[in-house]
Amino acid sequence: MQPQDHIDSWYAATARPALRFPALRGQQRADVCVIGGGYTGLSTAIHLRRRGYSVALLEANRVGWGASGRNGGHVGTGQRADQEQLEKWVGLERARQLWDLGLESVATVRELIDTHAINCELGSGNLHVAAKPGDAAWLQEEVEHLSTAYGYEGRRWVPPEELREMTSGQGFHGGVLDSDARHLHPLNYALGLAAAARDLGAEIYEDSRVTGYREGRTIRVRTTHGEVEADYLVLGCNGYLGRLEPRTAGYIMPINNYMLATEPLPEETARRLIRDRVSMSDTLFVINYWKLSADNRLLFGGGESYSRRFPRDIAGFVRKYMLRIYPELEHTRIDYGWGGTLAITLNRMPDFGRLSPRILYAHGYSGHGVPIATLAGKLLAEAIDGQPERFELMAGVPSRRFPGGTLLRWPGLVAGMLFYSLRDRLG
Repeated sequence: MQPQDHIDSWYAATARPALRFPALRGQQRADVCVIGGGYTGLSTAIHLRRRGYSVALLEANRVGWGASGRNGGHVGTGQRADQEQLEKWVGLERARQLWDLGLESVATVRELIDTHAINCELGSGNLHVAAKPGDAAWLQEEVEHLSTAYGYEGRRWVPPEELREMTSGQGFHGGVLDSDARHLHPLNYALGLAAAARDLGAEIYEDSRVTGYREGRTIRVRTTHGEVEADYLVLGCNGYLGRLEPRTAGYIMPINNYMLATEPLPEETARRLIRDRVSMSDTLFVINYWKLSADNRLLFGGGESYSRRFPRDIAGFVRKYMLRIYPELEHTRIDYGWGGTLAITLNRMPDFGRLSPRILYAHGYSGHGVPIATLAGKLLAEAIDGQPERFELMAGVPSRRFPGGTLLRWPGLVAGMLFYSLRDRLG
């Protein structure tokens, strides 16, 4: 498989800096070999270098080429699963620890941006809106539960009448404003992480697809034109794991998600769509998510598919979801449409784990990857450095393989997604 450049997206068109790293050729030695040049791998490299470990990072295409350079750029607080569900799985005390890690994930993103002067359009706030009348009640209950059980006051309920002043979006029944959430330009964030890892001394190799590895006295990782010998291996491939590691592949399911970017909008129109320039998302199972860019484009994500192929007209595919919320954009030009692959898990919590004392992985962020994949790199570095407690806290959340493993997971997922999509439409 030939290495690929970044896809044609608004993110790629506005990417900076324009980084290039060499392909791995010949033999290389490092304390840790990291596979994957997205948030997981890049954050791991940064945090390992801060602890003094030598790092060789291998990316099959370009750093930030996968979901890390194509997503909606939302940096939400907490975990992907809600806290009441986590309490049922692991108890209140561990659920509180997981909540604290979720808050730390946002703080870690902010610290990396500040420390390494990453220019990635960092903004504040997320408005999560009730797409069905019945969703309003549980959103309010969640705000109250986080306040009473966790002491978290960063979220507040926005009643429908106030919401109409904050957005011209149609069909909503109130929402929750999280003032501690952030949003950003995801590809520029990834490229900033890569520059930081490079400046800290990590060796980064692009166009270096891993073809296999074996563990003996050391771990030897093979690419098309080279090999890395390391003491530890980190798998940070997420939705692009493929057949590289069958032992973990059955716990995640790659799915495709799509986005568009409109033409630049007049300031008056942009402020009408999202008055306070927060990021926005809705409560549908197949979630819609959107925000404004620095040049007043609406960046809108909506729709999924579950095969290897993307729609031929991605912009048209996403546009119908956008117009359900903003019919006023009927005559607005769409300048970009793109898709990407992410990995979900059955319980929507990321899958952290070890395949051996020296081989660790983290993946399956289920749409919450900007903050949690960044945190994963920090926890992976801690675990390798002999402080595994927080990594093991994340790994201790119960996870299950998809029924049928990698062979039969796709039909079951499609059936489940069709059921939930129908439920969304019927309210």
